[in-house]
Amino acid sequence: MNLSNLTALELGKKIQSKEISVWEAVTASLDAIQQKEHELNCFIAFDESQAKKRASEAQKDIDRGVLASPLAGVPMAVKDNLCVEQFYATCGSKILEHFMPPYTASAVRALLQQGAVLLGKTNMDEFAMGSSTETSYFGATKNPRNAAYVSGGSSGGSCAAVAAGECFYALGTDTGGSIRQPCAYCGVTGIKPTYGTVSRYGLIAYASSMDQIGPIAKDVSDCAAILEVISFFDKKDSTSIRRGALDFTSALVDNVEGMKIGIPMNCFGSGLDREVRDAILSAVSLWKQKGAQIEAFDFQYMDYAVAAYYVIACAQASSNLARFDGVKYGYRAKTYDGLNEMYEKSRSEGFGEEVKRRLLLGAFALSEGYYDAYYIKALKTRTLIKREFDELFSRFDVLLSPAAFTAAPKIGESLKNPVGMYQSDAYTVSANLAGLPALCLPCGKTKDGRPIGMQLTGDLFMEKKILRAAYAFEQIRKEQKQCKTDTKQS
Repeated sequence: MNLSNLTALELGKKIQSKEISVWEAVTASLDAIQQKEHELNCFIAFDESQAKKRASEAQKDIDRGVLASPLAGVPMAVKDNLCVEQFYATCGSKILEHFMPPYTASAVRALLQQGAVLLGKTNMDEFAMGSSTETSYFGATKNPRNAAYVSGGSSGGSCAAVAAGECFYALGTDTGGSIRQPCAYCGVTGIKPTYGTVSRYGLIAYASSMDQIGPIAKDVSDCAAILEVISFFDKKDSTSIRRGALDFTSALVDNVEGMKIGIPMNCFGSGLDREVRDAILSAVSLWKQKGAQIEAFDFQYMDYAVAAYYVIACAQASSNLARFDGVKYGYRAKTYDGLNEMYEKSRSEGFGEEVKRRLLLGAFALSEGYYDAYYIKALKTRTLIKREFDELFSRFDVLLSPAAFTAAPKIGESLKNPVGMYQSDAYTVSANLAGLPALCLPCGKTKDGRPIGMQLTGDLFMEKKILRAAYAFEQIRKEQKQCKTDTKQS
């Protein structure tokens, strides 16, 4: 049996029924890592001995009936801006190359308590600043579907690892689309929940008012099950929300009869690749077959979202990253003359070009004389975007849009044009500005085989609606594939 073809839940079920041992599952992942890592570079660090130790412990608890979780014994990975004891937390940066956190992030700890087997930490754009996982100090992560192309970012390492079969699911973080866009490029599924649903304790922040942890997996069912585990109120996180209705797997119902799906037609303009457009509009016809109601509209403030997002995100990043100064932890320049020069040289040598660019933009936006003109105006724009979403969700259950303008670009193209890279986030940043849940799942492929993904956005705390719509779409696709298989066999 090829275990890499199984979803996390399918594997977990076989482990519980004793068809497969945890040792076999972990060995399959470690073998895939050994075979593919030299080309893909999905992991910054993985620990084979620790993974095998955790596998042995998980198997004992499963055998004793202590662990009955559907994810018990399933190998997983986490993005390297999440703190985990006994693993460096580098954020893909030289400045944190040797930082060993003394605690584990709440979301990761919740999965470990359910018997998850952590393999290691995945690669990412430095401090989550980038859209291709090429700004990492540890080198670019390549797309497992075609290594000449990027995996997307900033959670590119997590998405690529899942797509390559190196792990069965992973955690990523999403500040402006960093889960959804690489999911689209790699052909996997991921969800950014409502802001505050998943504890941010143990997450090394980029932009605190928008960062959110979420699952990346092979299908919607896996994402729903993982999200159930990591969603809870955490008193250690001041942004954590007390909320009910966290039984996300109950939304996995193949029924969208009467569901109202809105399509922002100004997201389907001339800038969108034709193959991406056709794939998403084909998906619309499948939902119609299931009884969903489809209606087009124009998103009034879409053109302002990217500008507002980058002003706010860079401003918050300039504050968050001020702590990395070479004094208490992290990289310190080897030679310097006095305190000020130590700060200057440590940060200049420790941060990469994209991070320094965004820190300068953020510092400028917060500076005297420009704070009102840029930061305050961006916050007002954020409020207008949220109000527009409020009006839209009085009419629609979910919104359907592209996750990216194109399928994955070739390695090197994004770094040549930083402004173009920022604009590529146009479809995803609005959900973060408004704190809304959004999901990306595959909906097709280009002629040369690159995955195409689409995005479903829901109202605050309405993860179940986007999970339901996504699950129904998956069932239609499975039925179509089965029909094609049956036709070929006959």
